[in-house]
Amino acid sequence: MENERIISNRQLILLRDISSLSAELNMPCYLVGGSVRDILLEQPINDLDIVLEANAIEFGNALVKKIGGRLTTHPKFHTAIWHLPESLAEHIQPSFLDLITARSETYKTPGALPTVTPSTMEDDLRRRDFTINAMAIRLDGDHFGELLDPLNGQSDLKYGLIRILHPRSFIDDPTRIFRAIRYEGRYSFHLESSTSESINSTSLDIFRMLSGERIRHELDLIFEEEQALSMIQRLQELDTFKYIHQKLPDFNPAYSDFLEMDMGLDIPASRAALGYILWLMDLNEDAILSISRRLEFTSELTHSVWAASQLKKSLPFLTNSKPSLWALALEKLPLLSVYVVYLDSGEGSLLNYISFWRHVKPHTTGNDLKAHGLPPGPRYGEILTQLRAAWLDGEITNEKEEKELLNTLL
Repeated sequence: MENERIISNRQLILLRDISSLSAELNMPCYLVGGSVRDILLEQPINDLDIVLEANAIEFGNALVKKIGGRLTTHPKFHTAIWHLPESLAEHIQPSFLDLITARSETYKTPGALPTVTPSTMEDDLRRRDFTINAMAIRLDGDHFGELLDPLNGQSDLKYGLIRILHPRSFIDDPTRIFRAIRYEGRYSFHLESSTSESINSTSLDIFRMLSGERIRHELDLIFEEEQALSMIQRLQELDTFKYIHQKLPDFNPAYSDFLEMDMGLDIPASRAALGYILWLMDLNEDAILSISRRLEFTSELTHSVWAASQLKKSLPFLTNSKPSLWALALEKLPLLSVYVVYLDSGEGSLLNYISFWRHVKPHTTGNDLKAHGLPPGPRYGEILTQLRAAWLDGEITNEKEEKELLNTLL
């Protein structure tokens, strides 16, 4: 665990501090899940998830007392989040650690959230999604660095296999199907045969019971992956979309190159938002709104998808228009929607709007109009709009010409 390319020196020091405290309190303590998987794959780790064969909330309070920071507790789930003190948070990301009491889980109904009960570390590993995520590295005292691997996850890592832990795994939690596809694509792994067979109509039908928020969260994570398109296509192959929404289309492969944002354009947006617009903008309005409700999109995201759809349909009517007309048509639309339609159409006026036209403003302000004796009212907006249009269309090119035009408008 002492390779700085995989785990930073500060992360290691923090784990040593946790090790010391857990040994002092006689609370067996483990690093678990994705962190262990990535250490064994010799990839840099991001999250540090800690499981204790003891009371995680009690241990969290001890960490705050000894090292600092603050604690958010979730007694119902026997978990806590330790928010690192600022001196550590500046150097370790994310700036918090999940502290979890080792537990077992039971599912009252398929797709429901589990009921948790404190248990042993081995039981905790057996509740996890895949063998490659069901390993732990012990941290406390002299046990520091010992690997716990009761389900042969290290072997599956070696052979590149995604394997569920029991036949009902996808029925208990069908979101694991999304995670299986993520890991398969991210690491170029394969679904083990019985795991692949478990993705069937019985497990997929449970999607109908899941909240849109849970499904959308998993899709968000996929869109943030480097191999997002291949993962979406894999979900298509497995026939998952019709179980989420009957009108959810296949992702158009022609849009595959558009999933990367041009950061130079200063358009604040996530890859997920970009992905949803590309995925859904070719649908009709009713389908867009229906899918948006099913996946519990924010109103902002719903509007962005709808706006892109409407703009794409309107392009033939805007072609060869003056810049001022383009600006008038686009200024109330989300920039991301305009950008996506530009990617699809290659219409240069859309890029001109994003890069230049939207920033054009006349020198004249409302205060200037007031100084000319014009009483405040709708006429202010009309004059400023006309001045801006003149700049955009090249009818004026300097401040002197703007003043001359203003005099004709007053």
